[in-house]
Amino acid sequence: MTAREVCFLIGHDGSVLWADASNSPTALPDSRQRWEAIWSNRERLREIAHSHPVGPAAFSREDETTMAALDAALGRPLRYSVVAPRVMIVRDHGETSETTDEPWWAALLRLASGMRKDSRR
Repeated sequence: MTAREVCFLIGHDGSVLWADASNSPTALPDSRQRWEAIWSNRERLREIAHSHPVGPAAFSREDETTMAALDAALGRPLRYSVVAPRVMIVRDHGETSETTDEPWWAALLRLASGMRKDSRR
């Protein structure tokens, strides 16, 4: 499988509410469908997670501006995650950290992105 960025919308109960993917390992272009899914699930939405299958294990500048816009539009901060080959980082209430307690869907996100946790891309 070719590496590609994938996005999951995660509910308060930890379920995957919606997912989409790009054709690129380094970009996940905006889509009307994703914005509509975010808005229609806004009451159930807790977290937005996406993959960086070839790194970095960090939020990009585009991620930063998108997170700020989403929090402003929803009137509350969401939790955000980047799942990379060897690590998962989380931004929760403005604090960014690496997590070792990955949720069940992190492995699924890696699989959908064409990576394994131990891959050395």
